[in-house]
Amino acid sequence: MHNLVFSPIDPEKLITDISERVTANILKAVRNNTSTYEQPEQLLTIQEAAQFLNLTVPTIYSKVSKGELPVMKRSKRLYFSSIELIEYLKEGRKKSNSEIEQEAEAHLSKNKKGLK
Repeated sequence: MHNLVFSPIDPEKLITDISERVTANILKAVRNNTSTYEQPEQLLTIQEAAQFLNLTVPTIYSKVSKGELPVMKRSKRLYFSSIELIEYLKEGRKKSNSEIEQEAEAHLSKNKKGLK
């Protein structure tokens, strides 16, 4: 059996110690979760790319011929990087009204400083 010795502890020190340990554990968990969400690059066939983008195979061929989609070609086969397709999708993201307003305000305030 263990011998336990209890001694008085300052409540403020106890709270500080607990909060530091909780913060450290939260940061550690966030770092570990971030790395697990990163997916390795996968090469997709045209059928898989069509399913990934929720498009038809002819639409994929059309976008490839127009140079709209990033593609790799080996022999007669087309391959698509999952990471590049995600980046392609993100490039098409439209900004919200609040984001546009913030950029406009930042631009105007920057230009006002230059005019003075």
